[in-house]
Parts: sequence; C-alpha cells; structure tokens
Amino acid sequence: MATDDEIQTFNAADYFIDRNIRQGRGHKTALYFKDRRYTYNDLQKMVNKTANALVELGLRIEDRVVLLMLDTPEFYACFWGAIRIGAVPVPVNTMLTPDDYHYFLNDSRARALMVSESLVPAVYKVSGALPYLRDMIVLEEGVGAHLPFKQKYLQAPSTCKSAPTTRDDVGFWLYSSGSTGFPKGAIHSQHDPIDCAEGFAKGVLDMTENDITLSAARLFFAYGLGNSNFFPLAVGASAIIYSDRPTPELIFGLLRKHRPTLFFGVPTLYAAMLDHAARQDQQLGTAPDPNGAHEFSSVRLCVSAGEALPPDVYLRWKERYGVEIIDGIGSTEMLHIFLSNRPGQVKLGSTGVPVPGYECKLLAEDGSETPSGEIGTLHVKGNSAAQFYWRKREKTRKTMVGEWINTGDKFMKDAEGYYWCHGRGDDMLKVGGIWVSPVEVERAITAHDAVLECAVVGHPDKDDLIKPKAFVVLKDKSRASDELADEIKAFVKDRLAKYKYPRWIEFVEDIPKTSTGKFMRFKLRG
Repeated sequence: MATDDEIQTFNAADYFIDRNIRQGRGHKTALYFKDRRYTYNDLQKMVNKTANALVELGLRIEDRVVLLMLDTPEFYACFWGAIRIGAVPVPVNTMLTPDDYHYFLNDSRARALMVSESLVPAVYKVSGALPYLRDMIVLEEGVGAHLPFKQKYLQAPSTCKSAPTTRDDVGFWLYSSGSTGFPKGAIHSQHDPIDCAEGFAKGVLDMTENDITLSAARLFFAYGLGNSNFFPLAVGASAIIYSDRPTPELIFGLLRKHRPTLFFGVPTLYAAMLDHAARQDQQLGTAPDPNGAHEFSSVRLCVSAGEALPPDVYLRWKERYGVEIIDGIGSTEMLHIFLSNRPGQVKLGSTGVPVPGYECKLLAEDGSETPSGEIGTLHVKGNSAAQFYWRKREKTRKTMVGEWINTGDKFMKDAEGYYWCHGRGDDMLKVGGIWVSPVEVERAITAHDAVLECAVVGHPDKDDLIKPKAFVVLKDKSRASDELADEIKAFVKDRLAKYKYPRWIEFVEDIPKTSTGKFMRFKLRG
C-alpha cells in the first residue's frame, strides 16, 4: 500500500507561481519585457486564465502541448498554465526548420501547438501529415492569443485549481539532439526544476529575491529555462526577457536599461561582446576601466555554459569588467548545470566541481572508475535527471544507467577534485552552446549536386571556440574554388538551422575511412 508521502500531491505551478503570492511577493516584479514589467500577481492571473482556457479547449492531464514560442510573458503563461492542469508543455527550438517541427509534433503526439505569430510561416511550410495535432494557438507578442483561443482566454476565470499531480508526474519535455540527427524527448518530472534551483541557483549562485537575471540562452533551452524561469521564480527574483536575437548590441542595451545582477551567457557571446566593446573603444578613443562605470557595473557574477570557456576569454573579460565568469556544464537530461566552478574559486580552464546535490564519476571503457589524472567518461547522478527518452528504449538504456546519466563527455579529475573537459566520446559538436550532429550537416552537404562525399568535424575559430568544418570530396575535383565553397555554405543554410552550417570548407582528394567504410574523423581534427 502506498504511503502518504508517496501519494502526496505536488504541482510545480503552485510552487513557482502561487508560493510567491503566499509569501507576499504579489506586487513584486517577476518579469521585465520591453517597456513593461509584470508582477507575480500578473503572472499568476495569466497562468490561471491560460490553464482554464486550455481546459475549455479540451486538454487534459498528460496531453502534450508543443510550445514554439519566443521569449515573451506569454511563454510563461503557456508553460505554467499547461503544468497547472497536468498537461505537458514541450518547448522546442525556434531556430529550426519545418521538417524539424513536423518531427516534434508527430514524435510527441502533441494535441496542441502554441506558436508565436512570427513563427507561424515555418509551421505553414510543414509538409506531411500531422495526425495527432488538433489545435494550433497563435500568440501575438505582448498582446496574447488570436481568436478563437483569445475569446476563451478573455472569458476564463482568473483562479484555477492545480491538477492533483505528484512530484514524480511528468512535468514537461525537452528535446535533446541525437548523434544521428534525430532529437530525443527527455521526460522531466514536476519536481526536477526545484532540485536544479536548490543546487545551482541557491547552492552556487546564492540567488535571492533581490537578484535580477539576464540570460543569452533562450527559454526553450534547458540552460535558458533555468536562468530566466525556474531560478528567479524559485527565489522570488526578477528576470529580464526579450524576443530578439541576443546580439552584443542588444545585450549591452538591456544591461544599461535594467541593471541586472546575474548574467548568463555562452563563450561565443562573451567573445563577441569583448570584440564589440573593443571596437567601440577604438571608435571613441577611450580605454576600459574595470573600476569605473560600465555596462556590467551592476552584475555581481557571470555564468557560462554550453561549451568550454577558453581561458583567454575569461582573462580578457575579468580584466575589462572586473567580474568573474564561472564556467560549468549541464545537459538537457540533467536539466541544468551540475558541474561548475565557484565564485572566488575559479580554476582557469577547468569545469569545476560537482554542484550541491550532484555526484560525478569518471569511468574507463571496462566500467571501472578512473583514478585522478586519467581521462574517463563523465557520469552524473542527481534528482533532476530525466526519467527516460520518449520512444527510445535502447538510447535510454545506454544513457540512463541506474541512478547515473552517461553524459558521453570525456573528462579528467585532478588531485583537488576539479574536472577538466577533454571533448566528446562521440562526434557531436557544441556550436554556440547548441548541440550539432555532424551526420546531419554531412547529409545536407552531400545533397549538393557537386559533392561526392564529405565529413564534418569541429574546428576552433579565432577565439578557440568550436565551429563545424567540412572536408568535401567533389564529383569533379576541377570545380574546387572559393565560389563553390560559398555556394555550398549557402546551400546548407537553406536546409538547416543557420548555426549548423560549416564555417570552413576544405576540398580534399578523399576522406580517411576504417576498413568497414566509416569516417575516421579523428584524423581530420588534427
């Protein structure tokens, strides 16, 4: 017979939204968006009305709802509104192709799609049947839904009782890229975001209700979902959100306008911001002063994840702004950062030590733990781990080994317990903090009529950040030229998300292969 603890109800929307009201933060700012601020009272009303409107639409507990949405207040209303009624929100990448959205909608068997108006054209270009999708709800930035959902929303009560879920009920899904190019739906529980907030937001960043967060990572990423959603709402803090692409100009403008205390970025953006600031210095004839007034004067700490932070970027940042960047690693499967440096204890070039509430170990090929100083595959254990991959049993078995998640990353642990990244155990690339499958890029390149075959590997750019590089064998080798290389790049951009295209193309006579015909990519990385 189940115990009281096992059947106790828990709904994440109550914890992250209603608890802040009960604790007296109803009139406190939860979100800054453009020229408007949204209080916790505003957020609760939007969440409840959305939840009631979804019920009126016929959605029930465990129904999937795909969120193809920009970072707007409506995202919060839809995400928490779905969780409120026990439905399952599935945020997906807004930078992908119609074919990707066709896959997400059919793989998840979502009954509803909630989409930002500017992204509707990509949905209309989806070809092929969508047998499970019943409703598409279009939301206009800062205004709300179009008819007919808008009418349901306007008429919906502003109070809503949470569904009687438990902490182990499915809360939401996040899709993680696969090594073959097919994303995997990672199933997360209602309680997983709290474990992330307790471990990293409170245990590492020491976040309080006085903090204001600004994140370069979007809400559909696990990293961004924590930075701008779980973390601030867990402590009653405020988040700055925006729907535009996070360029250095935009980020600097938001820093000046809202004066955040915590900034979450990725190495590619930190390097781009340093370059942008240096160009401004040159134009204005000024010199940087870390002790003077600057855009990061209000920021007490910067966070980096998504790809390894080059030591040079850290040193240049610290010299210019006087603010530390703490580097860490997380994953979709673990929901957020589980291994990180600490404020005041940064070991340059390392990924840090386990976050409170998490354990890490390194395993050799035979399954034994590797001693300090030797490279092994990183495994992590923590309560925020995903339950399984949707409809991918074999991948679940290989990745989710008992209580441990096999990250596939190669690390070394030094004598002081700090972990050092040594790349991937497979061929996956991290580009601007986003996983890219070389197989997917290769497929796109070989679709060009001039290409016989190609292999894609990671290659460092001028800031020592990894980008895709393609080694291409042409059908007619005499056609090799810079013009053809540019044509192939443009060809790939038209078929894949823009961040996946090869930054360099090198024409070669052949590609090294194993006796079974598999590419020997390690020979191309040298």
